[in-house]
Amino acid sequence: MLHSVPTEDDATDATLIVPVSVRDLLPRDLPACTWSGSAVHLRHVERELARAAAGEVDYLAVCTPVDLPVAIGGIDYQVSAEAGTLWQLAVFPALRSHGLGTLLVRAAEQRIRDRGLRRAELAVEENNPRARDLYERLGYVAYGREPDAWDEEGPDGAIRRHETMCVLMRRDL
Repeated sequence: MLHSVPTEDDATDATLIVPVSVRDLLPRDLPACTWSGSAVHLRHVERELARAAAGEVDYLAVCTPVDLPVAIGGIDYQVSAEAGTLWQLAVFPALRSHGLGTLLVRAAEQRIRDRGLRRAELAVEENNPRARDLYERLGYVAYGREPDAWDEEGPDGAIRRHETMCVLMRRDL
C-alpha cells in the first residue's frame, strides 16, 4: 500500500491509501517508465527484459491500480552463483519515501529465495546516501568498494560515460 498523509500546513485533512502490486516488468511497460532514465537507459532495460525471458534475470515492477509502474528494478542471477544481485532499482521521484523501494527490495529478495539462493547483493553509488540508508535499514551490510561505469544520455542527447565508485552491500536471506 502506498500511503500519503498531509502535513499540518495542508489546507485539507485527508489520507490517501493506494493499493500497489508487484509483477514482472514487461516490454509494454517501457513507455510508462521514462521517469526512470533516459532513452539509453530504457534501451538497456529492454535488453534486460530479453534476458528475463531466458531466465537469467528477473525484472520487477511495482504498479498502481491502473497498472502503471512506479518502481522498477532487476535481479541478476549470473553475477554470482551464490546470490541474486539487485540492480537498476528506481522509484518514481514524487513517490519516494512512501515504502515503494522497501516493497521492491523485499519482492526481489523473495524472488531470490524462490531460486534457492540465500543471499542478496547490490552496489550503491557512494554519492547516494539516501539509497544506502534504505539498504542499511533493510539489513544490508557494506563489504567492499569498486568502481563502476555506464553510458548516460545528457540533456543535449549526447552519450557520456558516467564513472563512479560504489559501495558493495549484501544481506543473508
